[in-house]
Amino acid sequence: MSTSKSKTQQTDSLSRVEVLSQALPYIQKFQDKIFVIKYGGAAMTDSTLKKLTIRDFVLLSCVGIKIVIVHGGGPEISEMSKRLNLPVKFVDGHRVTDSKTMEIVEMVLVGKVQKDLVNLINVSGGKSIGLCGKDGKLFDAKPIPKMKKFGFIGDVNKVDTSILLTLIEKGFIPVISSVGADSKGQNYNINADTVACEIATAIKAYKLILMTDTPGVLRKHKDPSSLISKLTISEVNKLVKSKVISGGMIPKTESASSAIKKGVSAVHIIDGSQKHSILFEILTDSGIGTMIVK
Repeated sequence: MSTSKSKTQQTDSLSRVEVLSQALPYIQKFQDKIFVIKYGGAAMTDSTLKKLTIRDFVLLSCVGIKIVIVHGGGPEISEMSKRLNLPVKFVDGHRVTDSKTMEIVEMVLVGKVQKDLVNLINVSGGKSIGLCGKDGKLFDAKPIPKMKKFGFIGDVNKVDTSILLTLIEKGFIPVISSVGADSKGQNYNINADTVACEIATAIKAYKLILMTDTPGVLRKHKDPSSLISKLTISEVNKLVKSKVISGGMIPKTESASSAIKKGVSAVHIIDGSQKHSILFEILTDSGIGTMIVK
């Protein structure tokens, strides 16, 4: 082995050791804390990135952080609808969810996406189980009156944490699909950010992490160098009013503010399309996304 190659390997090893050393106080701080992670975007659709992200979830679980995953699956729902020759229609950013589309939503989210994630976690050395709102009455759904024109799009009515807390204490990583039913058994498609927020507040999670395809809150649109690393709720409100926060980032910051007001210590908005983004955000001094606090 050449001397230069040996020195390169030593440098790489030293970098890894330094990263582990920097992570130690965070691992100690977050031991036995509950993190709810809303998982979606490129981190879920890119197969290579998905495997890396799942390994990161398992790693966090192995160092004593209690992980709960809430997932979406919009692209997969659209793909399956097209394969079955069903129309894919969006109005004002909302999927029009008639009875046939609702069947596709449940089939894809609960029957495919969720089970794939559970399997990946198990294969990666974790212990996972899949749930939706209807399992153990985890959460009841309710219609949103102003959304009636979009079909069966719902909201979370109430959360029963008993089954979820039991699974967490037993060392499982629950994977939750954003499908629920009302008291009459009618199924509803619910925004995954909303479900993650409601779950996080109900189980008194320490952190809520929203994985997106954007770096976080940007002061200048599409300029990653203008990333705002930390915000308070009042600062978020000001940025919404000044239209610095706009479009799809508005509901995410609204979910974040709601969760914090109900007791979650911090909400992180991170770019899941970056490798190991969740580890950078949680276990390093600098972080990689936007953290919102009270």
